[in-house]
Amino acid sequence: MEEDVSTASGLPEHLELQRTRVICGPDMNSHTESTLSAHQYAPMGTSQAFSLAKFKKGFNITITKYEGDDMEFELKGISCAMANSLRRIMIAEAPTMAIEHVYILNNTSIIQDEVLSHRLGLIPLRVDPRLFKYKVRGGLRVALGCLPGAVLDCTSKEENATQTNTIVLKLKVECRRLPDGSVENDKVYSKDLQWLPEGSEIPAETGARFGESQATVVADVRPTYEDILIAKLRPGQAIELEAHCVKGVGEEHAKWSPVATTWYKLMPEVVLLQPVTGDLADELAAECPGLFQVVERGGSRAVMVADPRQHWKQLEKVRRLSGEERWSPYLQLRKVKDHFIFTVESTGAWRPHELFNYAVDVMVSKCDKVLEGLQTFPSRSFDY
Repeated sequence: MEEDVSTASGLPEHLELQRTRVICGPDMNSHTESTLSAHQYAPMGTSQAFSLAKFKKGFNITITKYEGDDMEFELKGISCAMANSLRRIMIAEAPTMAIEHVYILNNTSIIQDEVLSHRLGLIPLRVDPRLFKYKVRGGLRVALGCLPGAVLDCTSKEENATQTNTIVLKLKVECRRLPDGSVENDKVYSKDLQWLPEGSEIPAETGARFGESQATVVADVRPTYEDILIAKLRPGQAIELEAHCVKGVGEEHAKWSPVATTWYKLMPEVVLLQPVTGDLADELAAECPGLFQVVERGGSRAVMVADPRQHWKQLEKVRRLSGEERWSPYLQLRKVKDHFIFTVESTGAWRPHELFNYAVDVMVSKCDKVLEGLQTFPSRSFDY
């Protein structure tokens, strides 16, 4: 694209460029800071105070890809602080169900009990956590990301496992050699975990007693991926255990994080500082084929920039070219400060769009708490 920096804010072009764009130079990025003060450009006679009407006009969400548990969308018109807050909430404050207690009845494999338990805890489960309650575990603060109204008594003792706060899974696999010489069950996968909707089969040891079957509330409980390798066995070795799952958040342990990861990147811009025509246009198009295209314009050949989102691998080369003496007068790589390309990779407990909606609800509840707290202060300023 050719250089075009909007000056709707009333700032000169060079200040508007600093305010809205990150300049990606060959050695370092510049103008990476955000405008946080309403009076940052007061000497220029403009105010950067927040305007709800302006925010509504500039804010936009566009889903660009949605495949299974992965979603990519563009978030435009918000600050980096807000975008990062939503990202952190999705990672650390949205609840899931994960294996917390493992009761091992038999383990003759070469994997130690504690290592086996750790591997089981990291297996993501495809079950809606909103159908279950938090279980108080010895006074631990487990509901860090809960919405207002979800009261948690952090001084209580360990709560008993019931059908409302615990899911019970069973694993029983024995490796043996068949008459034809082949080996059966030499690999234990996550698909071997069996859901027990009626509750624990050893309640005297686990203390888990269900008043009714979970099948009336939950259709099915299973690992998100059935091919996760848990252990390898040899003939004669066996594993038998019960795994109890409880509700938690990633802020307490990563096994409760509902995403494999979620991240964002700024919208890139490849800018032509001046027209590139003639033989120079052919030469530039050869440097980054696809990103730079030669078109006929006014009887001469000129370079046109394609959508940089379709040529991510070319952007670092553009950055390098912008530092070379031959191309520095023509090229510049920029990033738009308030335009984010978000990617959410859910582990299966939440649909990606539901996870984002939940993060927004939590963000709103946090803002409500701040406003509620501010009401306790006097309306006038403090006297010093």
